[in-house]
Amino acid sequence: MRPGTQKPRSKTRALLAAVLSVGLVSSGPGVSAALADTTPETSAETSVETSAESSAKQPNIVVVLVDDAALMDFGAFGGEAATPNIDALAERGAMFTQYRTSPLCAPTRAMLLTGIDNHKTGVATIPEVIPDEHRGQPGYTLSLEPGVLTIADRLRSVGYRTLMSGKWHLGDAEDEMPQNHGFDRSLALAASGADNWEDKSFMPYYHEAPWYEDGKPYDLPEDFYSSKYLVDKMIDYLDMTDPDKPFFAYLPFQAIHIPVQAPAEFTANYKGKFDEGWHVMREARYQRAQELGLIREGAPIAPMPANSRDWNSMSDEDRTLYAALMEVNAGMLEAMDFHIGRFMDHLKDAGTFDNTIFLVTSDNGPEQNRGDNSATLAIWMHFNGYHIDLEGVGEVGSWGFIGPEWANAAASPGDLFKFYTTEGGIRVPLIIAGPGVEPMRVDSPAMVTDLTPTLLDLVGAPKTALADDTVSITGRSLLPVLTGATDSVYGKDDIRALEVSGNSALYKGDYKITRNNPPAGDSRWRLFNMTDDPGETTDLSEAQPEVMKDMLASFDAYSKQMGVLEMPAGYDTVQQITRNTAAKVLDRYGWIIALVALVLVGLIAGAIFGTWRILRSRTA
Repeated sequence: MRPGTQKPRSKTRALLAAVLSVGLVSSGPGVSAALADTTPETSAETSVETSAESSAKQPNIVVVLVDDAALMDFGAFGGEAATPNIDALAERGAMFTQYRTSPLCAPTRAMLLTGIDNHKTGVATIPEVIPDEHRGQPGYTLSLEPGVLTIADRLRSVGYRTLMSGKWHLGDAEDEMPQNHGFDRSLALAASGADNWEDKSFMPYYHEAPWYEDGKPYDLPEDFYSSKYLVDKMIDYLDMTDPDKPFFAYLPFQAIHIPVQAPAEFTANYKGKFDEGWHVMREARYQRAQELGLIREGAPIAPMPANSRDWNSMSDEDRTLYAALMEVNAGMLEAMDFHIGRFMDHLKDAGTFDNTIFLVTSDNGPEQNRGDNSATLAIWMHFNGYHIDLEGVGEVGSWGFIGPEWANAAASPGDLFKFYTTEGGIRVPLIIAGPGVEPMRVDSPAMVTDLTPTLLDLVGAPKTALADDTVSITGRSLLPVLTGATDSVYGKDDIRALEVSGNSALYKGDYKITRNNPPAGDSRWRLFNMTDDPGETTDLSEAQPEVMKDMLASFDAYSKQMGVLEMPAGYDTVQQITRNTAAKVLDRYGWIIALVALVLVGLIAGAIFGTWRILRSRTA
C-alpha cells in the first residue's frame, strides 16, 4: 500500500460501502491504451485518418459542478440525501478529501475552467459584491479576459466537441458567453442564479434570468425544471453533434443554490428527517466525519456562529418551516442526482460511458442567506410572485432557503459557510472517475486550479502553445497522484492560496492562515494547524509568531504575483450587496422613481399652495 494518499477500501471504504450499498464498478481502459496508435504518417490523407482514429479513442470528459454543496452533502461523503449516481462514481473512482475551492461561485468557475488563479482570469470576485474601487481594474473586469483560455478552447483544438448546459456567471454580455470561450454549443445562465421552475430572476439585483443559447437570448419552456432541463439540453447537444468526435460536456447545475426548489416527490423522501434541528445534524455530521476519516478522531469542532438561533427556543411554526426547507434542500440534491443518472444512462445506451471521465465537485460551501429577515426582499418577492410559506414549499413560487444555521450544520465539520475562506466555505467534495483512474482515496491536497491541467493530462491534450494562450496555467496536474507516481503534487513548503473580496486563505504544510471580512468575520488574520484543528478553533498566531510571519509574507508575495487588490476600509459583504443592488435598481427604474418623485413634489406643492390660499382668503 502506498502511504498517505491512496488507500484501499479498509475502514473508511467499508463504511462507505455500507452507506452506498453499491458494488465496485471496474474503470475503463487506461490512458496509455486510450491514446495509443498516434504514430504520424507521411501521406496527408493517412495523417487525417490516423488523427481521426486517435481522436475517436480519446476519452470523453463530463464535468458536473454542483452549486453550494457542502463537503458532506453527497452520500459517499456521509450526507443525508440519496445520491446513488454520484456515489457510484465515487466508488469506482478517486475520492479527494482535502480539496479546496474558492468561497464564491464565479471565481471558482473561472479557475475550474482555466486552471488559472481567479485574479489572472479577470474574475477576481462576483458582480454582486465588488466595491466601486475595484470595478474594471485588471483582474476585476468580471469576465474572462483576453489571453485566458478555457479547457474547452484547448480540447476543441485537438478535435473535441465542446458542450455546456447550465450556470455560466463569467460575464453578462452576449460576446462574453461560452461560444466565445471554446464551446461549440451552450445553454448558459449569465447570473449567479435563477428560479428553478420559471423563467425569472431570484433576487432584485437581476431584472430577469439572463439565459443564452450560443450567445443569443433564450426563453425557457413552460415545463422547465432546472436539473431536468439542463440534462435534456446536454443530451440534445450530444445527439446533434458529430458522434465520431470525443466530447467535453460541462454541466454546472443550479442545484442547490437559492431559491431551494424541488419536485414534491423528491422532497417527500425526507419528511421528518430534519425535525431535530441544526444542532443535531451538525453533531451527527461531525461524528460521521471522524468515522469516515475526513478529520482525525477527537478533532475539535468550532461553535455555531455568533447570533445563531437555538432550535429548541424557536416557535413550533418556525421549526416546522425550517425543517421543511431542509427537506426541500435534500430533495433538490436527490433530484439533481436522479437526472445525472439519466445522463449516465444515455451515455451507456450510446456506448460511450466506459470511455468517459467524470469529474464531480461543488463550487463552494453551503449558502447561508435567509429569505425571511428583509422587508425590502419581502416586498420584491411579493411583486415577483414568490412566497416563503410552508404550503407549497419548494414548488412553483416558493423562495426556498436554508439560512445560516442549517448552512453551518451542512458545512460540518468545518467552520462557517459560503463567502468565507473558513473550511466550511472552501472545503468541498471532489470525485474523478473513468478511464485512467483506479478506485482510490486521496488525502493529499488539491486545488480548484488543478482540475483543468489534470483533465488535459488524462486525455493527453496540450496545456500550452496555443496561439491565443498568453496567460499561463497556475494549477498543477494531479495525474501523478492518480497514477500512483507520487503521494502529493504539493511539497511541505509549497503554498496554496485563495482570495476573493478580501476573504483569504493560505496553506503551507500543516498550517493555514485565514482572514474573513464582516459580517461573519472581523478582517483579522488567524493561524491554525489543520491536522490537529481542522475546525479552526484555536488561533496560533501569538503562540507561533514566526510561522505566522512567514505565512503572511507568502501571502503578500502571492498577492503581488496575482494582482490582488486591497479591500476598501470597512468593507462588509452584505452592505456591499445592498449598495450594488440599489445601484442596479436605480439604473433600471431611475426614471420611474424620478417621475413619481416629481408627481409627489407637485402634489405636495399644490396642497401647500391650496392651503395658503385658503388661509389668505380667511384673513382678507
